Amino acid sequence: MTKSHSTPEKIGGAHTTIIGGRHGKKLIDTILDHSEVKRIVPSVINVKGNAAASGGITGKVLRSDTRGNLRMIITHGTAVQEIRVITTVADDTEGERLMNELNAMLFDDKE
Repeated sequence: MTKSHSTPEKIGGAHTTIIGGRHGKKLIDTILDHSEVKRIVPSVINVKGNAAASGGITGKVLRSDTRGNLRMIITHGTAVQEIRVITTVADDTEGERLMNELNAMLFDDKE
C-alpha cells in the first residue's frame, strides 16, 4: 500500500504548502492514514527563534475541540506551522483518544 494520501481532496484551506518538504508530507501522510481523519487544513507558516535552531522536523498533535477536531504543530528549524485535523469523531473525549493514537503513529514512524 502506498502512502500518497496528500491529494487535493484530503487537503483543504487557502493553500496546500506543508513545511519540511518530503519529510513534512510524510508526517501528513501518516496522519491521513488513520481511518478517522477526514481532511487536514494547513495554516500560516510562522518563523520564530533564531537561525541557530535545529533543522530537524517534528510533528505533534495537540488538543481536541468540542467536536473532536484536532490541532497539529509541525516545526522545521525556525519555521512553525499549525495544521487543523478534521476528524469523523463526535466529541472531545473521542478527539483526545484519537490525538493519542495519532501521536503514537507519529512516534512509531520516526523509529
